[in-house]
Amino acid sequence: MAATLGYDGVEVMVWTDPVSQDAGALRGLSAHYGVPVGSVHAPCLLVTQRVWSPDPWERLRRAARLATDLAAPTVVVHPPFTWQRDYARGFADGLADMTAEFGHLRFAVENMYPVRLGRREFVPYVPGWNPVEAGYPAYTLDISHCAAARTDPLAMADAMAGGLAHVHLGDGTGEGRDEHLVPGRGAQPCADLLGSLGRRGFTGAVAVEVATRRAPTRASREADLAESLAFARRYLPAAQHA
Repeated sequence: MAATLGYDGVEVMVWTDPVSQDAGALRGLSAHYGVPVGSVHAPCLLVTQRVWSPDPWERLRRAARLATDLAAPTVVVHPPFTWQRDYARGFADGLADMTAEFGHLRFAVENMYPVRLGRREFVPYVPGWNPVEAGYPAYTLDISHCAAARTDPLAMADAMAGGLAHVHLGDGTGEGRDEHLVPGRGAQPCADLLGSLGRRGFTGAVAVEVATRRAPTRASREADLAESLAFARRYLPAAQHA
């Protein structure tokens, strides 16, 4: 689908699907369709806590090896969960060690958001959902997550400054939940954020991350992804790619 619609590349999220974990299979698909892998998302979601290993450092290291095998320059990683005490305690130092081990990669820590259940709100990440407050060398800016956190993505990009390494492009209404809408269908300044990347000195990639599970047909899914790509190309500086 990425090849058919004309995307410049894809981000691979390492998942329970064995193909997403297999460098050889992914290299074969990339060569067959002529679509490179531009980034690898480490298996750090709730549903991928047992992929490869229960040890989060081993999962991240294997994601780095996968990115290396695929010539992808960026590994996306989430902040530690609150129950991952040892991992959280050594997260900053561990990332520094990982960066030294894989000097050609950027480990881009993604901004997350509080979880709201009715009137209750809690943050399942340590030290919080906003990685800038902890301070890391590289970040992934997820616009939909900004909407869920009710924070301004332009201000988030300002705070990330030269550490902004990667962007997840998706929209949100700001209702406090992660929606990953097609850009332009929510309330976030997606166009302004994309347009600002040139003056920010951004040299990373923009990965479209929109929810298509509710699309009733393949044609409607393709239409959503085509619209997302057209939006990105309309507002990105000419030197950038989506």
